[in-house]
Amino acid sequence: MTMAAVAAAHGITGEVRLKLFGEGVAALKSYRTFNNGALTLKSIKDDGKGGAFARFAEVSDRTAAEKLRGTALTVPRSAMPPLAPGEYYHADLLGLAAQSTTGAMLGTVVAVDNFGAGDILEIEAPAGEDGKSHRFMVPMRAEAVPEWDETRVLIEDAYAQG
Repeated sequence: MTMAAVAAAHGITGEVRLKLFGEGVAALKSYRTFNNGALTLKSIKDDGKGGAFARFAEVSDRTAAEKLRGTALTVPRSAMPPLAPGEYYHADLLGLAAQSTTGAMLGTVVAVDNFGAGDILEIEAPAGEDGKSHRFMVPMRAEAVPEWDETRVLIEDAYAQG
């Protein structure tokens, strides 16, 4: 599961600026290693802007830090904390079939976005008569997505624009 990405080098001693995808610095601190043990977290601090500054044991200078730019920081799914009812990890939704409450197959979840007002599922519908597929978005709220499991998301028919 991707927890963050290296946005840039910061300073001359190997520190990097991170773009966070999880629940902030506190969530990232609970992991010691990333990318199958390739990176070991030495320190991390909040940047006050929704990101973080981090230092890894394997990165000792700016040149090495610059080489990490764009690197996703991942941990195994098994290392993630268990979810409470009604919670989900974005990665678990990607690739799921999307089905309407009337039984129609709508397509596949291809992205989970959040533009500030909550998560939004992006669904890619199968190609139509013109041979082109199209995408539509559905808010990940109970009135639009009443249920989901490991095989599909159920979308209220009023939101099914596929």
